[in-house]
Amino acid sequence: MHEKIAASLAAVNQLLLGKEAQVRLAMTCLLAKGHLLLEDLPGMGKTTLSHALAKVLGLSFQRVQFTSDLLPGDILGTSVFDQHSGQFSFHPGPIFAELLLADEINRAPAKSQSALLEAMEEGQVTIEGATRPLPEPFFVIATQNPASQAGTFALPESQLDRFLMRLSLGYPSPDAEKALLQGTLRRDLLAHVTAQLSHVDLAQLQAQVRQVRVSEDLLDYLLRLVHYSRSQAQFALGLSPRASLALQAAARAWAFIEGRDYVIPEDVQAVLPAVAGHRLREPADPLGLPGPLVQTLLREVPAL
Repeated sequence: MHEKIAASLAAVNQLLLGKEAQVRLAMTCLLAKGHLLLEDLPGMGKTTLSHALAKVLGLSFQRVQFTSDLLPGDILGTSVFDQHSGQFSFHPGPIFAELLLADEINRAPAKSQSALLEAMEEGQVTIEGATRPLPEPFFVIATQNPASQAGTFALPESQLDRFLMRLSLGYPSPDAEKALLQGTLRRDLLAHVTAQLSHVDLAQLQAQVRQVRVSEDLLDYLLRLVHYSRSQAQFALGLSPRASLALQAAARAWAFIEGRDYVIPEDVQAVLPAVAGHRLREPADPLGLPGPLVQTLLREVPAL
């Protein structure tokens, strides 16, 4: 199975040049059965990464472009009256895909953003009083532009907390960008990407990730990180219990990709910025970058 993970990572890295660390974190997020938020400037490869992950994991894929006039029914689906039968028939929306790309999610108002809340937490949606299960597996990959850009609506904390990880891709290195300019267009390469994992493979990998051992000492370290964020004045919001579960799940998946069946402190430290960064805020600057707060946790909380 580890050979299949390596092949999947290699396939994505051929499309997204020079972003091996971010690709590994994205794979970690999906193996941990989490949802992924990609935040960066336009044109950095966020959509390419989403397409590539869907391809190598063999998942059905739908993309929704979030705009200011997007309605919840455009995401969830709606009932349409059939004149021949005299009854309403439900037409499922794009959310009934195994991997949903919510593109530029923060360009839609809160009402449309909230259409994803139940789906991301419970794997189901309630439409017109009826509860409908979503496919298994089900992942949301959302992209968003920086809040400083025009026409954006900040995601509320309740929405952010449902994303297991947030990643930024950043500008490519000069060598990677040169190779990008000299090579084939990414959309042409995407057409030739084949699935490296079946649904059965993915389910088995996720089950194996949940069996990765977390010692009591490691749990104590994780809890010290969480409790420090809740007790210090420089943190406007402490990490929630959902964040604790996310940190443990991500650390397990990272350790599994590294080829171990047990978690070490370095696994927690590797995933902490992606798991905790979007959940932390400073009191005086609630919309600021949380990087320094994550570094404070890593520096001030002892591993042992």
